[in-house]
Amino acid sequence: MEINKRTILWIVFAVSLVVLWNDWMVANGKQSMFSAAPPAKVATAPTPAKVNDLPSAATAPSTVPGQAPGAAAPGAPVQTQIVTVTTDVYKVDIDTAGGVIRRLELLQYRDKIDPTKNQLLFQQNGPRVYLAQTGLTGASAAGVLPNHNTPFTVRPGARTLDNNNQVQVVLDAEQGGVRLTKTFTFKRNDYVIDVRHDVTNLTQAPVAPSLYLQLQHDGSKPEGDSFFNSSYTGPTLWTSQNHYEKLTFEKIAKGSAEHTTKATDGWIAISQHFFVSAFIAPDKVQRDIYTKSLGNNLFAIGETLPLGTVAPGATVSNATRLYSGPQVQKILEGVTPGLDLVRDYGWAAIIAKPIFWTMDHLHQLTGNWGWTIIALTILIKLLFFPLSAAGYRSMAKMRTVTPKMQAIRERFKNDPVKMQQATMELYKSEKINPLGGCLPILVQMPVFLALYWVLLASVEMRGAPWVLWIHDLTAPDPYFILPILYAISMFVTQKLNPQPADPMQAKMMLFMPLAFSVVFLFFPSGLVLYWVVNNLISMAQQYVITKKYAPK
Repeated sequence: MEINKRTILWIVFAVSLVVLWNDWMVANGKQSMFSAAPPAKVATAPTPAKVNDLPSAATAPSTVPGQAPGAAAPGAPVQTQIVTVTTDVYKVDIDTAGGVIRRLELLQYRDKIDPTKNQLLFQQNGPRVYLAQTGLTGASAAGVLPNHNTPFTVRPGARTLDNNNQVQVVLDAEQGGVRLTKTFTFKRNDYVIDVRHDVTNLTQAPVAPSLYLQLQHDGSKPEGDSFFNSSYTGPTLWTSQNHYEKLTFEKIAKGSAEHTTKATDGWIAISQHFFVSAFIAPDKVQRDIYTKSLGNNLFAIGETLPLGTVAPGATVSNATRLYSGPQVQKILEGVTPGLDLVRDYGWAAIIAKPIFWTMDHLHQLTGNWGWTIIALTILIKLLFFPLSAAGYRSMAKMRTVTPKMQAIRERFKNDPVKMQQATMELYKSEKINPLGGCLPILVQMPVFLALYWVLLASVEMRGAPWVLWIHDLTAPDPYFILPILYAISMFVTQKLNPQPADPMQAKMMLFMPLAFSVVFLFFPSGLVLYWVVNNLISMAQQYVITKKYAPK
């Protein structure tokens, strides 16, 4: 059977799209098409992991690590006071009921659904729940220790940066004979919040509290999430022993979420598209990591850290950091080891990271991510020009031997084996590589797939415009102009190639531009831009080289 290089090329392209689709499904917590579901192994959380909470401490009692279900804090009903802190990057609401961060607004990022609003991370709005909670587990002879349901009092102080480089919010609570002081420190141009816990034993007997750090999130899909425009939201963690682990709310609900439960370093987080919130406890401190389904479609990831025995009148302290902000590569790398992995490139990371590094440097020159993608495409085409030139020369020779190939088909139409042998002898005598035109595209396929992951994961390009109608290179083309241009460029490219003799194959090739342009309707416009420019350059190269090297 005759080998047709274009057929092989389109098969490879189609397989690449299938792989891309499979990776998209896996990235969003769905089962891979190529493997059976692994045996479910349940990670047994330590005793302090039995955390259950309802959306509001003011509306319902809740349990915390080490506290019996239904146990309520002594004293009057919790009085809520919201302390609002504003910096150049944040607007944050801290609730004195528990010292909980209940709302965190990113002032430099717009909401994807409603661009008139800023992006919200922490919030408590109807079914949308996303909170950062901390407190103590354990008890003394005087009762349970302060936790994220305990009423705190706030010390007076500045609530905006003004001319300073940082602002602090200090909250105090006494319960169970222990005073817990939470100090939140916000710094200029910094998405890291320093969270300090000072624990003072006010009793006449030693106490042994543990500190817990917990992120709570609802299990609903993000706003704007659809079948063709989906993204991952869920708990993630990193430890030096097992590195990056990515979980799903579905598995946590089923009790089948497997993850590290004990470590001495690392972080826990809730990751979402383009953003992440992560608690980063001090290194070389033992911790128990847990995940939990809280009911009411709420889930938590947290960790408990023993603070040791605190003598009467003594104070122990713990300095933790909370990163809540964009998944900017340079920022994440500077915060703590492994945090940059939440910017998940999937299997394509080995190619995607160098691609983004190159694009980052090109962007410093162009100042526009659309022109950066075009510059990257030109750079790639120049890099692979020798391969392209060889392929186009083979195509030029293929045109001259088309009559001979048709004669071979007629002569051996009833003997496919001899037809194949005669065709290969013709290729050999004419010094034609039948697969020469495929190699440049085959080499570019990993680049194409990796660029998809770069556009999917790079918050730097979120909302980045190119020209005219393209206002967000990470979103599909709103008017489908680029997919149409891609179909046209693909059709013209086909016409420059030798046409297949098989009528059915010729019809299939004519159908390909339409099929792929329909798929590209749902792809990021930046990715389609790359492929349109790639086709245009290929057309120009093929025309010039075919004219120059075609045998006379």
